[in-house]
Amino acid sequence: MSLLEAKVKSVLSGDTVVLHNINNPKQERTLSLAFVTAPRLRREGDEPFAFESRDFLRRLLVGKVVHFRVLYKIPTGANREYGILALPNKTQLPDLSVAEGWLKLRDDAGRKDDSDEATSTLEKLQALEARAKADSKGLWADGSSKIHSTSELSDPKKFVEEHKGKQLDAIVEKVLSGDRLIVRLVLTPTEHVQTMVLMAGIRAPSTKRTNPSDGKEQPAEPFGDEAHQFVETRLLQRNVVINLLGVSPNGQLVANVKHPVNGNIAPFLLKAGLARCTDHHTTLLGQEMGTLRQAEKSAKDSKQGLFQGHVAAKAGAGESEAVVSRIQSADTLFLRNKNGVEKRINLSSVRQPKPSDPKQSPWGAEAKEYLRKKLIGKHVKFVVDGKRAATEGYDEREMATVTFQGKNIGMALVENGMASVIRHRQDDTDRSPIYDELLLAEQAAQEGQKGMWSPKAPSAKQYVDYSESLEKAKRQLALLSRQKRVPAIVDFVKSASRFTVLVPRENAKLTFVLSGIRAPRSARNPQDKSEPFGQEAHDFANKRCQQRDVEIDVEDCDKVGGFIGTLYVNRENFAKVLVEEGLATVHAYSAEKSGNSNELFAAEQKAKDARKALWQDYDPSQEEEEESTTAAAESNGQNGDSAPRRKDYRDVVVTHIDDAGKLKIQHIGTGTAALTDLMSAFRSFHLNPSNKQPLANPPKTGEYVAAQFTTDNEWYRARVRRNDRDAKKAEVVYIDYGNSETIPYSRLRPLSQPQFSPQSKLKAQALDAQLSFLQLPTNPEYLADAVGFLAQETADRQLVANVDQVDKDGTLWVTLFDPKESKTGDESVNAEVISEGLAMVPRKLKAFERGAGEVLKGLERKMKEAKEERRGMWEYGDLTEDD
Repeated sequence: MSLLEAKVKSVLSGDTVVLHNINNPKQERTLSLAFVTAPRLRREGDEPFAFESRDFLRRLLVGKVVHFRVLYKIPTGANREYGILALPNKTQLPDLSVAEGWLKLRDDAGRKDDSDEATSTLEKLQALEARAKADSKGLWADGSSKIHSTSELSDPKKFVEEHKGKQLDAIVEKVLSGDRLIVRLVLTPTEHVQTMVLMAGIRAPSTKRTNPSDGKEQPAEPFGDEAHQFVETRLLQRNVVINLLGVSPNGQLVANVKHPVNGNIAPFLLKAGLARCTDHHTTLLGQEMGTLRQAEKSAKDSKQGLFQGHVAAKAGAGESEAVVSRIQSADTLFLRNKNGVEKRINLSSVRQPKPSDPKQSPWGAEAKEYLRKKLIGKHVKFVVDGKRAATEGYDEREMATVTFQGKNIGMALVENGMASVIRHRQDDTDRSPIYDELLLAEQAAQEGQKGMWSPKAPSAKQYVDYSESLEKAKRQLALLSRQKRVPAIVDFVKSASRFTVLVPRENAKLTFVLSGIRAPRSARNPQDKSEPFGQEAHDFANKRCQQRDVEIDVEDCDKVGGFIGTLYVNRENFAKVLVEEGLATVHAYSAEKSGNSNELFAAEQKAKDARKALWQDYDPSQEEEEESTTAAAESNGQNGDSAPRRKDYRDVVVTHIDDAGKLKIQHIGTGTAALTDLMSAFRSFHLNPSNKQPLANPPKTGEYVAAQFTTDNEWYRARVRRNDRDAKKAEVVYIDYGNSETIPYSRLRPLSQPQFSPQSKLKAQALDAQLSFLQLPTNPEYLADAVGFLAQETADRQLVANVDQVDKDGTLWVTLFDPKESKTGDESVNAEVISEGLAMVPRKLKAFERGAGEVLKGLERKMKEAKEERRGMWEYGDLTEDD
């Protein structure tokens, strides 16, 4: 029989090999060496010298091309073929193995083949065996094999810790798939461990396998067989070096597998497109992961294997510059480009502390504040890495890498434990270009117990909303008004002149209103219409103030708990900036009270001269006419243009005076009689036990309700000003009298009865009013005295009010007279307040006030007398002389 040619795929034992066709590796046959037997490798325990016998043949044959001839077959069982092998150098097997003592002749060797050639071969082998015995070679050596082999690792983690960083010699016993091997770790010449090893950093497609749960066969994934063959032809039964890196969640060893000549096989598998990089091992591989990524990229670019249909992501627009305008969370920011266009981006591969995770959620605010301090208002560079498609509850999002002063912001967050790294799917195209470095940084932060990886939760910052009620605001006002330039953070821009600010050192949350100006109102909803330049002013305030560190000076509070004062952005009065941009006008009265009038009027003139925004149609000639009129008026003790003063006398009663000196008045007449009748019916209605139903739901701000006044326990019509759901209390304003108080929900009832409705039956009878020709003191003590005096002078008195002017918001400017005592136009309640030294004639007069020359003269005489006699606010002299 002629010799056949094949390649040795593997050696099963010292006497059996697996051969495959040189041109078609899938065509295999098993050949046992004729006339001989070798000790067996067994899972339950190897026979003596089984490994040495197999290893002698493995080193000699694996991967080599050999010639072979089948001498005989045994048809029973596996129908095994028996024959002889010859290497290209003419070395014959089993001759060499017998001569080296690694094979024994079978007891029945002479009965297998009785040909002359077989008889000659057998005699030759017997002679070689006799010589090996005499020389105590191989199996014939004194003593038995001392190799201890195990296939069980009781503690894989401990095993890795003991051998991490070492170069372990090993033999690949079996290739399960392109990334999974059974290897024999040769720890010492006498101690071996057989176990599964996962190749680090890659995942190869699976081969055909049987599902153990249902016994069904699962086909191979695309390129699974090719990956398996790629590794098998290069590593099966080869000596390799194993670098243990870690343990998988299933307790399998993760390692680099290195060919003794060509090194780590993983990059070669990736370049052939027969595996993908896996992120799970990044923290184990460290910088080596970069080599694997490059190999994978090479396969993608050349469209190899798994990447045959790969479409390269379109190159982005490159690096762009923008200003950070708002921080939504630790992974989401708003950027504004040089054209003023704002866009939202998410940091690539980075996630804020999870709100749903009880250990991470307390760090959400801390992480957001970390990012705010670092970036708000700063110029950054960014590159869009990809887009994440819209999902339920989320719009499409752009994922970007943002850098500030050369530092990757996502990396800074992760390094400080302020964010975690997203575990991407294989097909995600929006991952960060430094994804592996992010994973390593996360691992370092976890090991260092930084940020949200710390066992301790951050100290939670609980802000108290002092603008929740007027009572709370007054308490805090006393503290804040004594401090200057209080550090704060603008949390929200409600309008161009109204903000929500946080004062960290006081744990205070305030509604803050700019003093001295009036900004046009912006639309509050899509159906609403803003005043001219209202939206522009709001946008400008957003741009300059949103989430910025600022300083505030608190001067006063308004009737709803808002704090009035000056807000400084970058040490500049923001009210002045608004006015300078033509996006607000000066409110003379409050500007005088704030002490910033000169600065604000100068800014307003600058905006007029530049024809900015509100002043785009400004006509200087009209201003000149006004100035000439003002000069003439000032010679008569007046200032500015004048307008005719209305003569609109009404009988009124003052029902309430707030702490700022503003009035609530009722008209006496048909409205009074109607209110008396309504209140009588209203009381009777609520005395009826059948009408005791409480509110069905917590009240809403602005809702009309029936409220039981604390002082007399009577029921009145009211409107909800503020609502505290936690305390189950509401601040209500009694709409027919103007006073307010905070009461529990139990003292509220629905006001749904049409016979009592303020919309359809009888409108609210308490009207907002202010005294004309007066400027009340800014000092809290003198202001309190003025309010007390007014309350005393108006209590239980029917007065006559001349309505001098009605503002757009419905506020009445009035001069109050007592018909029993006022004999002339100079004898008014307004004049009495000035006479007592509890108010002054304003320096900046309204048009109607400038038109009342005689009244002004009389009031100025009374003010002069009060100064001379050191009454009230003048007790220490004229404080306005230096102005």
